[in-house]
Amino acid sequence: MMIVKTDEQVELMRKSALLVSKTLTEVAKTLQPGLPTINIDKMIGEFIRDNGAIPSFLNYNGYPFNSCISVNDVVVHGFPGKNELQDGDIVTIDVGVILNGWHGDHAYTFAIGDPGAEVMKLIQVTKESLFKGIEKAVAGNYTGDIGFAIQEHTERKNGYGVVRDLVGHGLGKNLHEDPQVPNYGKRGSGKKLKEGLVLAIEPMINLGKRDVYTDEDGWTVKTKDGKPSVHFEHDVCVRRGKADILSNYSTIEKAEEENQHLFTNNILQPTS
Repeated sequence: MMIVKTDEQVELMRKSALLVSKTLTEVAKTLQPGLPTINIDKMIGEFIRDNGAIPSFLNYNGYPFNSCISVNDVVVHGFPGKNELQDGDIVTIDVGVILNGWHGDHAYTFAIGDPGAEVMKLIQVTKESLFKGIEKAVAGNYTGDIGFAIQEHTERKNGYGVVRDLVGHGLGKNLHEDPQVPNYGKRGSGKKLKEGLVLAIEPMINLGKRDVYTDEDGWTVKTKDGKPSVHFEHDVCVRRGKADILSNYSTIEKAEEENQHLFTNNILQPTS
């Protein structure tokens, strides 16, 4: 059952979504080669708690970390660990919070140094596809309209693999609510969108083929061909005429740009 939110509830969810944005902004300031991913996860957990919230992901169905940190060929649900980020890696940080009983949940893919033109284009196109999907998140449209827009931009125009095994979702008092929001589909198909519905729209796009598998830990999803994957996610409220994006990438992008500038000018040194 799809749960429509009141305007007051949407504003509470905006606060949750923006706390995720603030958390990812803090992450963006720290990313550099040599940084163990477990250190990122610890910082995320501390920042969320310092801001009066709870990490959504910790202990969710047994998940043992505050965040999902997915490097290179890991699509989603990557385990933080002692592994250190390397120059040329890409890393997706996916964060969820519970603030005042409401969930915020979104993700951002970062480049560490220079992963090359081919991967940078994948990052750009995937982020573009997120906003093309969001444009269709308006009352009276269907989930298939969102999926079609994402698939059209990534798969049909650019030849990338759109992951079928994982989808976006509704969001609210629960981390996952109806409806499911695939990143592929036909226009006019799926569930009809109602005003006040909050969605986590999240294209997961592979440089190579769409096929994925789950690692032995039961969580980490990787591309079968070993090629990189990119994941972006926003929290969005369905409205009439134009969707309302509850989360915010602008501060993340600014911190990412400043951090990259420091790295390319040799001001930041590898931590190892």
